[in-house]
Amino acid sequence: MGFYFRKSVKAGPFRINFSKSGVGLSVGARGARVGVDSRGRQFTQISLPGTGLGYRKTGCAAALIPLILLLLWEALS
Repeated sequence: MGFYFRKSVKAGPFRINFSKSGVGLSVGARGARVGVDSRGRQFTQISLPGTGLGYRKTGCAAALIPLILLLLWEALS
């Protein structure tokens, strides 16, 4: 296993991620995010906050599922 570098900056619901391989951007709330990584791939990430458990899907269809979940979460909050 090698060393890695990652730094993120929050700006409202947006997060700018800086890593060794470039800059990525994501948007979402705690537990659900949609974004583009430093290699230009779209991703969807869903997690259980505070547990360290989560799921990340990469691909063009990945952005639809969490966006719907995020809208439902915001509507119920």
